[in-house]
Amino acid sequence: MLTELSSYLDAFIATADEGSFSAAARRMGLTPAAVSKSVGQLEARVGVRLFQRSTRSLALTSDGERLYAQVRLPWGEIGDALTDLRQGAGKPAGTLKVSLAYTVGREYFVPMMDEFVRRYPDVVPDLHFDNRQVDLINEGFDVAIGGGIELTDALIARELARLRIVLVASPAYLKEHPAPDHPQELTRHRGLLRRVLSSGRLAPWKLKNHAGEEVVASVRPVMILDDPEAMARAAATGMGIAMLPIPHVLPLLERGDLVRILPDWYADSLPLSIYYTSRKLVPAKVRVFVDFIVEGFRASGHVARFNKW
Repeated sequence: MLTELSSYLDAFIATADEGSFSAAARRMGLTPAAVSKSVGQLEARVGVRLFQRSTRSLALTSDGERLYAQVRLPWGEIGDALTDLRQGAGKPAGTLKVSLAYTVGREYFVPMMDEFVRRYPDVVPDLHFDNRQVDLINEGFDVAIGGGIELTDALIARELARLRIVLVASPAYLKEHPAPDHPQELTRHRGLLRRVLSSGRLAPWKLKNHAGEEVVASVRPVMILDDPEAMARAAATGMGIAMLPIPHVLPLLERGDLVRILPDWYADSLPLSIYYTSRKLVPAKVRVFVDFIVEGFRASGHVARFNKW
């Protein structure tokens, strides 16, 4: 009976996490029919409908949402504890769900994964790339790497690097439009503006310098984007000036595809950090991954690269 209930809960949580029986089946290594059957048997066992089903969508009912909120985290902790016991007490093992921003993840952290999986062969990193700020607990992430995730009592953040937001343009653009000498001169320039995903608003160009001066600059909008990598690529084609965090533009700056303008002016960004839940029992796979990333990033030389610009 306990084994059956365990499989039913596994199927329910995977389906709620992924939003479909097919995605849950791929994650669990089962068929969609088997996952759907397990969820149906759980519904029969508890006597309530947990999902609203249609030919095109699958959504949690209010009862399903309540059950998911109550069991998602403790069931994950139980699974982690059992995995540790099966693999040997404290031995890192299991799938590790990680959220990363596109450019930051690909450029700075994916290259570190080869060494990690060599060192911990029983841990399988499951990397999810997204520019939004994820909800670690409700979305079932073990770890997130990025900036700006709201800290609560349930989250811990370990800082990887302090970042600056800088102004960049392509050499081709600057050949046609001479670089400004002061932020006030940006009004005559073409600008690539960023829409903030969390608010839907345009990010203002608030700049400061080492002398303590602060300016809110204006620019002529030429395009609005919500993806920093796309902004950097657009700037590299000569479309206009972009204002972006250093990690998103660093490869293009180092290759000469972009040039920093107004180098004495910048904006502060939230630190690049690694986030994880403050559980009483932190799974071994999470503990070793966090330590590996913190130590590896410090040794990588990336912080010195960031500070150079």
